[in-house]
Amino acid sequence: MRKALIIGIDNYPDSPLDGCVRDAVEIANLLKNDADGTPNFDVKLLTSPDKTLNKVIIKKAIDELFRGDAEVALLYFSGHGYISSLGGYLVTPDHQEYDEGISMVDILTYANKSKCQDKIIIFDSCHSGAFGTPTLGENFALLGDGLSVLTACRKEEDAVERGGQGIFTSLLVDALNGGAADIRGYITPGSLYSYVDEALGAWEQRPIFRTNVSRFTPIRRTLPSIPLDTLRKITEYFPTPESEFRLDPTYEFTSPTADDDHVKIFKNLQKFAGARLVVPVGEEHMYFAAMNSKSCKLTALGFQYWRLVDENKL
Repeated sequence: MRKALIIGIDNYPDSPLDGCVRDAVEIANLLKNDADGTPNFDVKLLTSPDKTLNKVIIKKAIDELFRGDAEVALLYFSGHGYISSLGGYLVTPDHQEYDEGISMVDILTYANKSKCQDKIIIFDSCHSGAFGTPTLGENFALLGDGLSVLTACRKEEDAVERGGQGIFTSLLVDALNGGAADIRGYITPGSLYSYVDEALGAWEQRPIFRTNVSRFTPIRRTLPSIPLDTLRKITEYFPTPESEFRLDPTYEFTSPTADDDHVKIFKNLQKFAGARLVVPVGEEHMYFAAMNSKSCKLTALGFQYWRLVDENKL
């Protein structure tokens, strides 16, 4: 069982926002299903079209999210964030002085005590980088086993909206649509962070990633860039990681000597090359490697997938 609580708040009485509800709805829609339509997360969506959403409702939902022993529990929040000498807060619509909203320390406690196998927390709010940082003079803040945290910015920074959407969430959406997927189509918390981190420049808000996991659980699956039945042929073409696949003109379909079986193999090898799993030896392009009777070999990334196939993990 995989469950997700997605929260988006626009209607703050004194400082309304424009894009948080939209962001939450878009994230919720993406997480419900993988790209092929397979059910993914059982999503609970909380947004603020009226004044019924308050601190009690949100805190109760967060508590319920981390109860039980689900495979994955994911929390996403888009709205105002606040930081004081006591730590960070997710600001709720009914906030007031000295009661800004839900303490990030409380959320960390819920997550750390949870029996869910993997906990993923994603915050798109100002000062969200305060989550999991030391407070009250402590030397460290402990992330429990299986917890990953991705925030839009450092604790001292603002999270920027542009064009009616948070910059951070707009990048998350692109990443979840496939930008952060590996060759198999797997998107993990680590690959999400890598995608967002590379897209934001040194002068922009800086996302923060913290984790305490022994493995990355996929958040979503998109269609693989190479069909898995094709990818599994990598050990057939390369019996060992050091092997080279010898080519000749019979593998190139434009050659007068083209062989249909060889052409099919070469098309697969070209897909491998496009995914950076294979490179030609002594030539710049695979076409010339075939026409000049050269060979191709695995890259370091190709060896990684060769090993996955060889160990029956793919």
